[in-house]
Amino acid sequence: MECNSLKTQVQMDFIDYYKILEIEKTAAEADIKKAYRKLARKYHPDLNPNDKTAHKKFQEINEANEVLSDPDKRKKYDKYGKDWQHAEQFEQNRNTQQNNGNQGSYNESDFSDFFESLFGRTGQSRQAKYRGEDYQAEITVSLLEAMETRQQVLTVNGKNIRITIPAGIENGQVIKLKEYGAPGVNGGPAGDLYITFHILDNKEFKRLGNDIYTKATIDLYTAVLGGEINIETLKGKVKVQVAPGTQFGTKIRLKGKGFPVYKKEGQYGDLYITYEIKLPSSLTEEQRKLFTELSNLK
Repeated sequence: MECNSLKTQVQMDFIDYYKILEIEKTAAEADIKKAYRKLARKYHPDLNPNDKTAHKKFQEINEANEVLSDPDKRKKYDKYGKDWQHAEQFEQNRNTQQNNGNQGSYNESDFSDFFESLFGRTGQSRQAKYRGEDYQAEITVSLLEAMETRQQVLTVNGKNIRITIPAGIENGQVIKLKEYGAPGVNGGPAGDLYITFHILDNKEFKRLGNDIYTKATIDLYTAVLGGEINIETLKGKVKVQVAPGTQFGTKIRLKGKGFPVYKKEGQYGDLYITYEIKLPSSLTEEQRKLFTELSNLK
């Protein structure tokens, strides 16, 4: 996502995050989450690879969610609008003024005066140094994408940052990029960039830790007599021997065929396969006769 930098000029256009997420200002946390997921899927770059407008919209959606999904940031945004990232500095400066005997009232129009006192009219620092705000970003990948180490470019403060996403990233895992957040004030250190990863659900495979769970359907004859079948894994098909007399719900383990272990080269979880048996839907007279004979042998 593209993050807005902390600037010494306060002439930034106001961005209505509520409008971007298509929600009311009174929206509950669950409504924000629901709206974000809906719009993020709609405008995800993977689904709109050649649509620059969709890509920009996706960045705006992530930025809006970053602020509104955080109760503290949302409170600052609702109070200070486009200047919400400077709320703490404003409050500190106001408290200092009051402690020094200046009991004058403050309102929204005083905010620009605060920045003049903070930066000086010429932009020169006259106050204490302040650390820059942290940025929050989200990256959504598929289960298959999370299997491989991959690179992705993020645009932060107008600069492209190429990050490496290690194989085995967990859903909800947060990675910190030190000092890639908003620039500090008066020469203070920059904030950090926190990236939260979301892994999309997969219809065929379920991930639990580093292990993968899936189902395989075998016919009645293979279940009874045994045989060799092809099993689909996250890295292609593998041949598996089915033992004679396999029961419905039998679970087998393929060691090392699961998910890669995060930042541990060459280590993988296991793949667990649960068998489902497909019964024949129609029988010929000869087949019915044979099944009857088998039943009588019982």
